[in-house]
Amino acid sequence: MGNAFFIVWRESVEAILIISILLAWIRTRGDTRIGVHHLWVGVAGGLALAGFLALAMLGMHGWLAAGALEMFQTAIMFVAAGLITHMVLWMRTHGRHLKRELESGLSNAAQSAGGASVAMLAAIAVGREGAETVLFLYGLAMEQSGDTLARLFAGAGIGFVLALATAWVILSGARWLPSRLFFRTSEIVLLLLAAALLVSGVERLIDMEWLPPLMEPVWDSSALLDDGSTAGGIAAAFAGYRAQPSLMVLIAWLGYWGVVTLLGRLQRRSAA
Repeated sequence: MGNAFFIVWRESVEAILIISILLAWIRTRGDTRIGVHHLWVGVAGGLALAGFLALAMLGMHGWLAAGALEMFQTAIMFVAAGLITHMVLWMRTHGRHLKRELESGLSNAAQSAGGASVAMLAAIAVGREGAETVLFLYGLAMEQSGDTLARLFAGAGIGFVLALATAWVILSGARWLPSRLFFRTSEIVLLLLAAALLVSGVERLIDMEWLPPLMEPVWDSSALLDDGSTAGGIAAAFAGYRAQPSLMVLIAWLGYWGVVTLLGRLQRRSAA
């Protein structure tokens, strides 16, 4: 429930902030060719795109045979982990200048396409965030069922409601929740979630005998924190913690953080 809540919260805040920037730009510009209705048409298109992706995922779930479904779900876990990581790194580079880049791009596009440019940009922005949310939730939901699955979707709903409040607080300029603090803090949690998805994907490959465990377990910390307990389960879902990890899982987890650290340093070097 917690990871679904967080993902929907973060993705919804991003989408709401982008829509707010576009809305403010339209009202400030005062161009009769571009109206607020163009923005809402784009938002509706983006939501339709995300809905189509969700239906396609459900369709694949019912259509594929057991073996192919296992491979498909495993691939989704790696795709979701990669998308989360890419999103965090992209926001580090473009987040500070997102408003300026959006307004500059809109000004150029509006000269030739008018209101269609706003609708298209809104559809892409909302569709991108919505598609990412669908992929993330699918990656999380595939291992859940019954009450656990119901709590996951309840967490997603609560996350969306809280996102509306969070976006309002950020946009209203409240000092106790500056946007920079929000995005920096949520970046860390998102990277932990991506590492957890990667660990789950590697474990599936080991179960399918596509990867060897190499050594299992490397240690046993069940006495300190059992990943079958409530606290251990939260650590497993949010950070990829395992009380009895195989060497292959440990290599994947450490390799992920090594790659993320390297890419972060390269970003800072190129920005300097």
